[in-house]
Formats: sequence, C-alpha cells, structure tokens
Amino acid sequence: MVGLGFMVELANGSSSWLEPTLMGVPPESPSLLPFWLGAWAIAWAPAMVPADVAVRLPFALLLTIALFATWYGTYYLARSPLAQPVAFAFGGEALPADYARAIADAGLLALIACLGLAQLSHETTPALAQLAFSTLLYYALSALPYRHLGPMISGVIGLVGLTLSGAPALATLFGVGGAAIHLLDRSHEAPHPSNSRHRGLESALILLITAVAVALATVLSLWSWKIDLPSARWEDLNGIAQLLLWFTWPAWPLVLWTLWRWRHQLFARRINRHIALPVWFSSVAVAACLLTGRSDRTLLVGLPAMATLAAFALPTLTRQVSALIDWFTLLFFSTCGLTIWVIWIAIQTGMPAQPAANVARLAPGFVASFSWWTFAIAVLATLSWGWLVKWRVGRHRSAIWKSLVLPSGGAALCWLLLMTLWMPLLNYGQSYTTVVRRVLAQLDVPGCAETLGLSQGQIAAFQVYGHLELKSFGTSPNCPFLLAEPGPELAMPQGFDLSNWTLHAVARHPVDGSGSVLIFKRK
Repeated sequence: MVGLGFMVELANGSSSWLEPTLMGVPPESPSLLPFWLGAWAIAWAPAMVPADVAVRLPFALLLTIALFATWYGTYYLARSPLAQPVAFAFGGEALPADYARAIADAGLLALIACLGLAQLSHETTPALAQLAFSTLLYYALSALPYRHLGPMISGVIGLVGLTLSGAPALATLFGVGGAAIHLLDRSHEAPHPSNSRHRGLESALILLITAVAVALATVLSLWSWKIDLPSARWEDLNGIAQLLLWFTWPAWPLVLWTLWRWRHQLFARRINRHIALPVWFSSVAVAACLLTGRSDRTLLVGLPAMATLAAFALPTLTRQVSALIDWFTLLFFSTCGLTIWVIWIAIQTGMPAQPAANVARLAPGFVASFSWWTFAIAVLATLSWGWLVKWRVGRHRSAIWKSLVLPSGGAALCWLLLMTLWMPLLNYGQSYTTVVRRVLAQLDVPGCAETLGLSQGQIAAFQVYGHLELKSFGTSPNCPFLLAEPGPELAMPQGFDLSNWTLHAVARHPVDGSGSVLIFKRK
C-alpha cells in the first residue's frame, strides 16, 4: 500500500521523481526505480484500469525475469567441468548440456518451493525489484565463461537496477565479490595467458560498473545504513533461527548437504565458480539480514543462489533421503491444503462449527461470498496436486529434479488456494479498504481532511481508495475533518491542541485495533 501511494504521487506529478514523497514524507528506505516503474505503468495504462492493477504488471515482469535468470544462472554454473558428474568408464553418462538443464530445472523448482518467496514475490515493493536485478547480476557472473555481450548487458542492468532499487550496499558487495571470483576462477579452462587476460579485463569491467553504481547511489543519496546487531537474548536468537528455518525452507537442508559434500572444493586453493558464486550471494544476503534487524526482504535476494546450491545436492542424495523429502512434503502440503478447504467450507456453511466460530471471533462482521470462478480454480489446483502426487509415486523415468516436484507444487497449491478461497477473508482482515469505507461513510462532504499520526499505508489508502485530499495537522484551516491515530484502547491523542475539534466518530479496523481511525469534525 505504501509503495502504491508513492507511485500514484509520482504519476499525478505531486512528487519529485528524484525524491519521491508521500504527503511530503520520503520513503523509509531510499528507492527510485520501483516507484518509477509503477508510476509509468499508471500513466500509460488506460483510464479504465485501476492504479493498483496497473502497477502489478511491471512487477509481474520482474518476477518473471527473476525466475528466468535463476534457471539460466544455475544452468551455466552446472556447465562448469567441475560441476559435471564423473564420466563412466564405458560412456553413457548424460551430456554436459543435458545434465546442466536438469540441474537448472531443479534450481528453479527449489526457488519456487521456498516459503519466503510466496508473499514477497507478489508484492509491488522494492524488495521484488531487488530480487530481479540481483538475480540478473547472478546470471551475468555465472554465464561470463560462455557468453560475453549478453552477460555484460545483464550485469550493467543488474548492478544499476539494484542500486536504484534501494540496495547500493548489496550491489557493491555482489559486484566486488563477483569480480574477484571471476578473476580467480580456474575451473573452466587450462592455464593460458590469453584466458587470464580475458578474465582480467572482464573483472575490471565489472568493478568499473560497480564503481559507477556507487557513484550513482552517492549522487542520488541512496545510501542508508541500518546496522542493527542482533543481541544474545534468547528471543532474538530464536527469532533469527525461525526466520532462517522457514523463510528458506526447503532449500536450506539441501544447501547444508551441498556445502558438506563439496567442502573440499569450497576450501581448495583455486576458486570454483559453481560453488563460490552462490555461496557468496547467499552469505551476503544472510549477513545483511542479520545485520539489519532480521529483515526478510533482505534475505529474499539470496534465495536464487540458495536454490542453486540446493540443486547441486540432488545428484548425491540417497533414495532414502529422497523418499523422506517426498513423504514430509506430501503430508505437510496436503495438510495445509485440507486445512484451507475445511476453513473455507466452515465460512460458507457454518460447519464444522469450531472453525466457523474461530473465523467469526478473529474477523467480526465478515460476510462470506461465493464465486464460481475462484471455486473452479481452487478445485482444478487441488486436482492437479492429486495428479502430481500420483505422477511422483508412479513408475516413470527418473529425473534429478524429482525430489523438488512436490515441494514446489505444494507451495504453489497452498498459495493459489489462499489467493482464491481465502482472498475475501484476507482482504477484509488485512487491507485498509474496510476502514476507508467506514471513514467515508462518516464524512458529510468527502474531500479535504487533515491527518494526525496516520501511517504511510493509511495515508496512501485514503488518497488512492478514498480520493481524499489530505493535509498535515494544523496546515489547512479549511478542512472540515481530522483523521487521527488513536492511542491505546482508542484513547484520544495526547500532546496536541484539539480544542477546535470535536470527536465525530470512530472507524474501527475489523481485526487490527491499531489500524482504527478517530474522526474529528471542526467546531
């Protein structure tokens, strides 16, 4: 919601393109390009297309870029001679390109299966832009031994895009570390002076592009230091552990297995790109997450590299481990899908009684609705899950990526069920639209209103969905209403002169009490 507010301000010409603001306040983290993309989408979309629909288009494209770049980055790393399986004595092993494609398929499935990707990859926020551009850079560094022009163009776009998306520090670390790995890599060709010169020139060019990105971030004031070292308290350590455990599931066990099986190459004197590069990208993302208050959005950029490492674990897994992954995944996602269906049926029919009572208690006032379209999509998704399970347990030609089919399919199933069956309930309980409608119903003449203590998300919602002209408190004596954030238990705001205002109404958030709004009317 906050991102949409900045994009609408830019599209309407109410904010500077180099210094985006929302009612005069800059974003929490400096970022330009994601807001530009959304604003351009709003400006170019037909008038009949709502702003919140238009901005989804460029971000859907960014997610597509991230998925494609992950596949190709994993593919080129798997083409490395040291990443290939040992040749059989009498031949018959997979061709290098075929083996690399299978590993790339596994890497893409591992990325889709990661639980942390589900929500953040569907948001119109700078986090998704950072994921797309960092993955482009990841692909560029992976493909440089085989291609030149395409990876270099991708590297420029990745470094500059990541910087303009509010992550210049990550861009700098990825660029410098990637250049060093490329220069020191000895896994692709026999020693030859010309090969060394090529690597040296390409590494120097990567460093030059990184320096340009650093200069660009400095000129545009995009540097933002938010170092927050974790304490040794059990609550903080437990929070870090849970974030790393669930956000990167199911990739992290496979990542640890890869690091163990490839430990001799990881700590060898010469650098092997197919292990060193994903380890570097993953390590930077994890370190940045730990040093910036356990930010899951920072950890998001490390998922493609973790997916690559997870894919390299599959050829070394035993049949028993693969079967354990399959059974755990089958039980976990089948249970999740069944739970979603049971609660939806309870919402629609009142039976079973206990889930229906829980929903009524957590979302008071929610009125259920039925849509044949969403119901049909949910049924097809569930039937597809059943077919996928049948295919997995059936007798068919073995594939390296088979152990990641159920995790990725299960994650997609549960997300699709949530976005169809539970979407009305989630909208009611999580969005600002309910409060906006309740506020508008209390305004005699909707138009201008002053604000006091509202969050940027609330301000954006009132501007985009309520079409209100909002002013800061005390700056517009002609506005007849004041929208204020209440204190604890809907108490009156303290420390402000409200003698000219009388409490007119309270617009309660149906779920989150902190999202309620006090409505004052000028005397």
